[in-house]
Amino acid sequence: MQKLDAIIFDFDGTLADVPLDFDMMKTSIAALGEVFLEERPTPGATPALEWLEELVQEAMQWDEDEAKEFRSRGHLVIRAMELDAAKEGTLFPFTRPTFKLLNEKGIGVGIITRNISPAVRIVFPDIDELAQAFIPREIATAVKPNPAHLFQALEIIGADPAKSLMVGDHPMDVETAKAAGTLSAAVTSGNMQAEAFAHLSPDFLATDVASLMIQLEKENVL
Repeated sequence: MQKLDAIIFDFDGTLADVPLDFDMMKTSIAALGEVFLEERPTPGATPALEWLEELVQEAMQWDEDEAKEFRSRGHLVIRAMELDAAKEGTLFPFTRPTFKLLNEKGIGVGIITRNISPAVRIVFPDIDELAQAFIPREIATAVKPNPAHLFQALEIIGADPAKSLMVGDHPMDVETAKAAGTLSAAVTSGNMQAEAFAHLSPDFLATDVASLMIQLEKENVL
């Protein structure tokens, strides 16, 4: 296996413990949706951002202006919950040492997240000092699992996707890596257990980023 040009990380659950309750987020969106739709929508497996847009498109059939208001208020609900969770969040103790190690080795480091920049910066205020690329939701051309999110970070770093690694704690991160043609690494430091990644066969699987770095050093790719 060849040396890596870059490693791109997810944030929540991968580099930091951020107690964001996605079920509660969708419940709040459902309550708001009841105001704009004929009845209260029932949350399902669709992620909150995509589900909100599905509901907005449904509301468009009734009143376009009302639907746009629904979208605006929905995003405000999501942002408020992200900021509240960030205030209770903590960076994992291995995150800064890992970034410093990769910087010393000349490996590009990036972070892509569906979260917003103000929330991430509450938890990781010195992110710009340690990461060469940081692509939060508001500046992403498209959010993961769309590979454009990952490509955006790799382009800033100037890294070859075939020589890059995407690391995350959710199957979505592995799906993003495979769609982009990078290596993939799953960590179980978030809410997902190893079984959740089995069908995707990530290139690496570790309990957390610190353990992953040990694996990568053994593979002589750092």
